[in-house]
Amino acid sequence: MKDPKIPKAFDNPCFLHSREARTIRILSEYLEPEKRFEELNVFHSVVFFGSARIRPNKKNKHNLSKYYKAAEEFAYRLALFSKKIEEETGNGFYICTGGGPGIMEAANKGASRADDLTIGLNISIPFEQQPNNYISPELNFQFHYFFMRKLWFLYQARAIVVFPGGFGTLDELFETLTLVQTRKLDNMNIPILLYDKKFWRDLINFDKLIDYGLISPDDLNLICFFDTVEEGLEYLMPRLQKVMKNVHLYYEMKFPI
Repeated sequence: MKDPKIPKAFDNPCFLHSREARTIRILSEYLEPEKRFEELNVFHSVVFFGSARIRPNKKNKHNLSKYYKAAEEFAYRLALFSKKIEEETGNGFYICTGGGPGIMEAANKGASRADDLTIGLNISIPFEQQPNNYISPELNFQFHYFFMRKLWFLYQARAIVVFPGGFGTLDELFETLTLVQTRKLDNMNIPILLYDKKFWRDLINFDKLIDYGLISPDDLNLICFFDTVEEGLEYLMPRLQKVMKNVHLYYEMKFPI
């Protein structure tokens, strides 16, 4: 009688899913996306955050579908702009989302409509989060660890665009603001755009934080509010063009030969 085949440690599912192999799983969620990004020459992104619960045709008293349409159009126009500046500078960027429904789907859909690659960084959670149909298959990722997913949101980000959302969106927004404020991001001048100034002002009393001395007045300069696609493009496009034109200088300073 033949002995049963004994699996090697790196090919043993029971071990790889164990507590002891957590470090290997964490490293995998860094190394596997990095390999794919490098193979596809994807090094720069504009990241869209926003609610998974917003639908394009779902009616309610707040008319949330307007956010879906705005996110799709904004991503579409940015993807077209990326192609233009790539022709001029040799560097372009890609629309990146959390890969699920709602605002994430809208942004991926807009980039797909521009016939461009688009990134989805999915996360395995009990509800709401299923990959949308507009992510480029080769850039469709599935994460287990939130913190590794967040690393890939910001590691290549050249701008952050935030639409209305719930706890997850607020978490992503405030983590980004904290990392920029504390200079933990290499790109400290990363534009952070919030769509619908009234929504955000009603939701968060930023001035109260200043009044209590909990943030500095200058901290609000980290945020740009915009209410229309055109307004957002007018603010963001020249900044992205400047970043992509000089991105080689950034890498030379960070990784000197």
